[in-house]
Formats: sequence, structure tokens, C-alpha cells
Amino acid sequence: MKIAIASGKGGTGKTTIATNLALSLNNVQLFDCDVEEPDSHLFLDLKLNKIEDVCISIPKIDKNKCDFCGECAKFCQYHALAVVRNNILFFPDLCHGCGGCTLICPIDAITEEKRAIGVIEKGRDRDGNLEFYHGLLNIGEAMATPVIRALKANIKKEKTVILDSPPGIACPVIETVDEADFVILVTEPTPFGLHDLKLAVDMLRTLKIPFGVIINRDGIGNDGVERYCKDEKIKILMKIPHDEKIARLYSKGIPFVQELSEWKNEFIGLFDSIKEEMGDSS
Repeated sequence: MKIAIASGKGGTGKTTIATNLALSLNNVQLFDCDVEEPDSHLFLDLKLNKIEDVCISIPKIDKNKCDFCGECAKFCQYHALAVVRNNILFFPDLCHGCGGCTLICPIDAITEEKRAIGVIEKGRDRDGNLEFYHGLLNIGEAMATPVIRALKANIKKEKTVILDSPPGIACPVIETVDEADFVILVTEPTPFGLHDLKLAVDMLRTLKIPFGVIINRDGIGNDGVERYCKDEKIKILMKIPHDEKIARLYSKGIPFVQELSEWKNEFIGLFDSIKEEMGDSS
């Protein structure tokens, strides 16, 4: 089963949920898909090793062959190519690696070469129960989705998979939750939390992916999130209180299931309830 942890905004506690859930289960893969600023590894005692570079294909133009017709520049929606005074300019940071310019060139003056935009790193816990992967987008790069796609290529069907999503509802989030069996939306009981939860709910309903809600830091705000979930018939899977013990452990980078054993049972129950909702009896 593949479970994605998402939210409409940053700072709600996605990584808290993802790491504590992963540490409560057996035979798990945890993927930190927030490739612009991954932080799940900060809560795990793991040695990380680079396993691959993530590359995209970019055009390589033979200027001795090119007749500067401009067809490639007209085709490129991202303005990565421009023909100026019998010269062709290429802006690699704007290129999305779609390969369209190579196909559209009428005289085959364009071939492709690879450009690295990030890396994938992997670690494993001492017991061999948890496999961890994260992607790192190179500084200055704009496209996170190819790194997330390469990261997800390491998913193993025989394992329980936890995907820690980037915040928001943009392309990196959609790439992360795509093909997930279930999404846990993490929110907080505040007006900001409710506003962005609604955006995330609309996204998942459009994508037709089953989901439920976890309310983190319960007790700090109002009951707006609960009333919204009740009105929209959205299941509240769990409430995590605004608790000093949990906050202190978080500040030290310690997943609270390691110190508060009752919460490990809560997360096992959470997983069982998701399986039951999905009709998975395994």
C-alpha cells in the first residue's frame, strides 16, 4: 500500500506524521519527496549514500547544420530557445526536457544530451526494517517533478510505502500523490489551516484519490476544521494534541513514538483503519 502524507500549507506536521508512521510499521519504505528542502532524515538515525544522479535531456544544437529557421523556438513554450540574427540561443535553466525541439527540427540539427538537476540518496535503519530515500534538487534548479519521479522509481510493491509530500497543491505535490492508494491530509485547527485544507481537498477530489485528515496541534485554535470535515463527510483519522512532551521531542529531532510507546499503537491503529477503509485485509 502506498500512503502519501500531504497538506495545503507548510508547517502542519507532514514530516512528523510520515516519520512516526513509518517507524511504527514493519517492512516500510519512506520517501521524502520534498526535494527542495528534505528534512525527514533529521529525525532518523541513518547513514545516507548517493545512489544516482537525476538528469533531464536537453537539446544539443549543431550550428554548422542549423539553418536558423526558428521552428524549434516557435515550438518551445518555455522560451528556452531563441533565434537572433542567424544565431540560436539556448537557455538551459528554462528547458523542461520535453524533447519537442529535437522532433520538430526539419533538418535534424538538434540532438540531446544529459544535464544533472539533482541526486537521490538512500539509507537503511540498523534493523533493516526501514528503507529511506530522499531526493535533493540542485541549488538554482526550478523543476522538482523529475527528481520526484526518479525517487518514486525506487518503490517496491511488496513493501508499505510512505510518501512525505512537499507542501501546497502544485505540480510537485501532484507528482507525489499520483498513484497513491490513500492520502493523509495533515492540518492544524486554525483559519489558515482550514483555508489550505480546503484547497488540498479540492485537489484530491479532482484526482479521485481517497483521503482522510489528521489534525495536528489539536487545541491551539478553534473547531472550524472539525465542522468542515463533518459537513463534507471527511473522516478525521487522528488528532494529535498540542502537547509539551511531543513538542520537546520534536525540537530534539526525536520521533515521539520512540519515547511515548502509546503513540506507536495509535499509528498502528491508524494504518489498520486506512487498510480497512481501502478494503485491504492483508
